[in-house]
Amino acid sequence: MKAGASGAVGTAAAPTAIASIAAAAEPAGPSDATPDASELSLLHLRRRLAMVETRVRSAVLARRGSEPSSDDRFRGLFVSDERAATLLGESRPGSAPWMPDRDHYEKALAAAETEADDAEARGSEIRLRTLVRAFGLPPIDLELLLIALAPDLDPRIEQLYGYLNDDVSRRRASIGLALALCGVSPLSGPGRARLGAAGPLAVGGLVGVEDRDRPFPTRGLRVADRVAGFLIGDPTLDPQLSRVLAAVPTPAAGSVAPAESTAAGTEAPAALERGLRAGARLAYLRERVGSDGRQIAVAALARLAAQAVAIDLASLPPDADFASLAVAAGLEARLRGGAVVAGPLEALSDRSSRFVREIADLPCHVILHGTPAWDPSWSRTAPLLLDAPPSGAAERSEAWRAGLVGMPESEAEATATAVAAFPFRITPAAIARAAAMGRLAAGAAGRPVAATDLAAGVRAQNATGLEKLARRIEPRATWSELVLPADAMVNLRDLADRARYRDMVLDAWGLGSPNRGRGLTALFTGDSGTGKTLSAEVLAGTLGLDLYVIDLSSVVDKYIGETEKNLDRVFSQADGVNGVLLFDEADAIFGKRSEVRDARDRYANVEIAYLLQRMERFDGMAILTTNLRANLDDAFLRRLDVLLDFPMPDEAGRRRLWARHLPPSLPVAGDLDLDFLARSFRISGGNIRNIVATAAYNAAAAGRPVSMADLIKGTEREYRKLGHLSTEAEFGPYFQSSGMATEAEA
Repeated sequence: MKAGASGAVGTAAAPTAIASIAAAAEPAGPSDATPDASELSLLHLRRRLAMVETRVRSAVLARRGSEPSSDDRFRGLFVSDERAATLLGESRPGSAPWMPDRDHYEKALAAAETEADDAEARGSEIRLRTLVRAFGLPPIDLELLLIALAPDLDPRIEQLYGYLNDDVSRRRASIGLALALCGVSPLSGPGRARLGAAGPLAVGGLVGVEDRDRPFPTRGLRVADRVAGFLIGDPTLDPQLSRVLAAVPTPAAGSVAPAESTAAGTEAPAALERGLRAGARLAYLRERVGSDGRQIAVAALARLAAQAVAIDLASLPPDADFASLAVAAGLEARLRGGAVVAGPLEALSDRSSRFVREIADLPCHVILHGTPAWDPSWSRTAPLLLDAPPSGAAERSEAWRAGLVGMPESEAEATATAVAAFPFRITPAAIARAAAMGRLAAGAAGRPVAATDLAAGVRAQNATGLEKLARRIEPRATWSELVLPADAMVNLRDLADRARYRDMVLDAWGLGSPNRGRGLTALFTGDSGTGKTLSAEVLAGTLGLDLYVIDLSSVVDKYIGETEKNLDRVFSQADGVNGVLLFDEADAIFGKRSEVRDARDRYANVEIAYLLQRMERFDGMAILTTNLRANLDDAFLRRLDVLLDFPMPDEAGRRRLWARHLPPSLPVAGDLDLDFLARSFRISGGNIRNIVATAAYNAAAAGRPVSMADLIKGTEREYRKLGHLSTEAEFGPYFQSSGMATEAEA
């Protein structure tokens, strides 16, 4: 029998009786009602299923008379002649059924295809034909698909299949039955191959073969639920696919996608589009911090008027069935006439090779994205390799404005401009999430959205992996809390400007180097308590970033090679967060290389050499602090972008520090002499903070305000901690009243 020329997918309810399918096969008469596109698609599907019904009818009639009688003691384990006659619509057993001759069949089939041609010419989609074109099915495969599909759309056909299988429990077409209904012998090698593992129906995930332990001809055929749903217009996705499907924009054909909304953002999508047009079936977008391969892939597919089936591998459950998920993704992509987009590959860890192979070898276009370098073992197909550039400042600004839609225009513009000044390494998709979180936080506080709300939304998306290796600090200190010399303040603000305008200088102005990381590294040197850590906190807060203080106890390891591994984890995790790394007491791990006298020296030098190389590749911001600059290796100093010295405060600075650490909320006596304290004691801000805390505890225990005597006693105790002598020359008139003279005499 002649099969239809093409096929597509339906969009309406399936018929409930074979009689209705048979009626649909009759040439349509005149009607006043004009069916819509979905009805035309379903009508074509029903007419093609009617062709299946005629073949089933012929097979049932050929079997009748040879089955056990109705009084057989095994009745109920098979479909009787009487039941088969009822299913065929006969009034009584033995009566001649309606059976169209070959000419009638050919005319009905030709009429169905002509109607489909006319519907497509008027712009309607015939889904069965769309499916056939997407999967490249020849006529024989289309007939086999329809035979396997029929029981999913009409329960009466499954009972007839039970009759033909001579087993009431097996109500799907077997391989042998499907081939026989197509007029192909089960002994035909090419015929059997159509339903083998390498056949288009199996490779495309359209038809699955059940009962693998049975002989090949008696194995059952099952059409994927998604295929049946697609043909009748049901948009429900495969459950395992819907759990990992990433939300992507669906721009209209020819429109501009978010990932290419600026001139700078068009280069990568355009390159990917050209590669796909040139015949690339597999592409890999290698991402950098702040780049979004998924958005680039979606933008390129939009240029091709194709949809993306985007799988978020970060949400993949641990027990995921890679093979079936890959098949489901490929099936969905081909049904939509699009491509599979999967990533980020680094989320799979050690499972990547297995899954990437499953998905990269799908018989459809596949676009993968992630940060690892391409591994040739991931696929037998040579991929198109492209770099995914980070989003530019203009693109991020536009994304912030889009996230604030609904606010007054002037207010939204001002807020977007303010938050765009923060040096976030972030994708437009993450900006949308941060904007939503910021708006919720502002709404809960009952105030308009501020740039700080959006910055908090960005920080909330930082990966938690770094917190296992560092202590996270949400900056609260401000510039007003810093007491530093004027030149130190200028240098610190210059460092903030370097972070803000890094993209402009390195990218737009072309000063970046492809062989060197884009990171920013600064060294703060000075005595303890001079404000190095506080300055790092102020700097992080100014830039809208979190401060991560590296815990050296979790990094330094006595075993050879472990320290390097821990440091690599620190830098790798830091590359993926919007934060500032703070290596306090950095000389502990960034010390000088020494002459090799034994194996310990050699491995210590290897450790430092590794750090030098790793910092070259670091794309984030790191601050190193040390009390002893001379202990750092000279090679580190060359790699620093900024070096800031924090001197001990002078008398004016100490006077400001004393006032700063005695807030208005602290009850104080009227005898405080801050001028004397600033003039007499040459100590750092950290020491002053400790002295005030000691004095406050003493006063609280005595139930009175903080007095000058409390501050003098606190100073004396701080001197002891520092190993300094408390002399009458320094303490002056307070030496006797503090009780130190009595202690000295004793």
